[in-house]
Amino acid sequence: MARYTGPTDKISRRFGVPLFGPSKALERRAFPPGQHGVRSGRRKQSEYAIALAEKQKLRMQYGVLEKQFRRYFAEAQRRRGITGDTLLQLLELRLDNVCYRLGLGNTRRASRQFVNHGHILVNDVRVDIPSYQCKAGDVIKVRDTNRSQQLAIRLVDLTQARPVLDWLTMDRDKLVGSVVRVPEREEIDPMVNEQLVVELYSR
Repeated sequence: MARYTGPTDKISRRFGVPLFGPSKALERRAFPPGQHGVRSGRRKQSEYAIALAEKQKLRMQYGVLEKQFRRYFAEAQRRRGITGDTLLQLLELRLDNVCYRLGLGNTRRASRQFVNHGHILVNDVRVDIPSYQCKAGDVIKVRDTNRSQQLAIRLVDLTQARPVLDWLTMDRDKLVGSVVRVPEREEIDPMVNEQLVVELYSR
């Protein structure tokens, strides 16, 4: 599956939030990129522009391209419940994001690469697809090879200050985690208003 490989700090500055993890660029230059970014008094955005920006932020946050994001939205619409909450849950249960939440990567990009390189087992089966949909009861563990274990230990050390969320469990010594349940909306804490995304696609 393709992925975004362009500049990350520029995107974070455009939206004013660290979409790809902590960014010093936002501290140094807290204004949008481009020659007109410093100027104040930019024209008022339309409702469509605001909703489009929210969608782009959510897409970039999880590293999903437009076509794949539309499929997630179609699946969220198909399922019972609140479409916005279901969309966030589908994105949150991607394997690369679950690994990120477990501490196997200081950014979602790092976790995606960790999964892509075949270091992860899901229910004792090797899975190297970052978009793999996890579900409650899945056990995620690092492969029992020297290379995988050493890399995982290094990643866990980098993220040890970040707590593991309640819907997950993680044994940092054994490098084994599990999905206890589907996360609630309050536990996901996205940087967007997902209702605007739903309204955008419902036009």
